[in-house]
Amino acid sequence: MRRVGGGQRTIRLLLALVAAALLVLLLAQVFGPGIAASRISSRVGRYGKVESVHVRAWPAVELLWGSADSVSVRAKSLSLSPAQAAKLLWEGRGVHSMQLAASSLRIDSVRLSDARLRKHGSSLSAEAVIGEEDVKAALPAGFHVQLLASEAGRVQVRASGGLFGVGATVRAVAAASDGRLVVHPLGLLLGGVTLTLFSDPHVYVEGVGASAQSASPPSYRLTMSARLR
Repeated sequence: MRRVGGGQRTIRLLLALVAAALLVLLLAQVFGPGIAASRISSRVGRYGKVESVHVRAWPAVELLWGSADSVSVRAKSLSLSPAQAAKLLWEGRGVHSMQLAASSLRIDSVRLSDARLRKHGSSLSAEAVIGEEDVKAALPAGFHVQLLASEAGRVQVRASGGLFGVGATVRAVAAASDGRLVVHPLGLLLGGVTLTLFSDPHVYVEGVGASAQSASPPSYRLTMSARLR
């Protein structure tokens, strides 16, 4: 009889543990995404005004390990440096699918609008619009850039002013090089000069693009493809 009673107590204990585990999973599924959304909103909110954050995870317990199926963030305005942007992306490396949209985005001195970032696995794609006046404001006084062509992940421009310390008009190409975003002039005299625009150990740039968005007022759509590493 003692053995039977002990076996029943063991079964009841196991059933209680299973019920407790199911309750924990249920509570995590109900409250986990909301808690994760609040944490993400706080992190992104350090750089501007966040309008909404949505998190989806199944099972939600995976949020405890910094993983999620998808995250969607919408912000009214953000202002951050390239290093801070790369840090945010690296913090979200456990998210399988991520979308971030910002009506206004400032990266250092460059002001952009209608900015969108998408992450799928380790692949990243970003796009934004910049107006002609914002291009001028981001450049040194007396410096001018004209878009010539964009293909195969490279953007070719005509630059006039003090490019690379030379007061002249030259053509230059912005492209990915070993995971960095660089620009270098074309021509025999300056062909070996390279200026790094962006470099981060966790973000490997694969290509950039640019196209005319509108003629009045003039604006351009900028794109970039990269991956986390």
